[in-house]
Amino acid sequence: MTNKNNTVIYTGVTSDLKKRVYEHRLKFVKGFTKRYNIEKLIYYEIFDDPYNAISREKQIKAGSRQKKINLINAMNKAWKDLSEEL
Repeated sequence: MTNKNNTVIYTGVTSDLKKRVYEHRLKFVKGFTKRYNIEKLIYYEIFDDPYNAISREKQIKAGSRQKKINLINAMNKAWKDLSEEL
């Protein structure tokens, strides 16, 4: 996820992506996403197994900002909000 100016990238894991995006948008979650006005879903991956999802989250978080940008651009070159596709 990112803010409206695409200056911050947030990576997280959830079992209910639609609900989690809603919570971040309405600032229900204190912390990073509230502080930096994270509101746009710009990239996501779906996993059947929570262990694999958490492993992938850790891999993405460990990567550089450029690697995250490359992932986003490969799926969503315009950085449009993908939450309406859910």
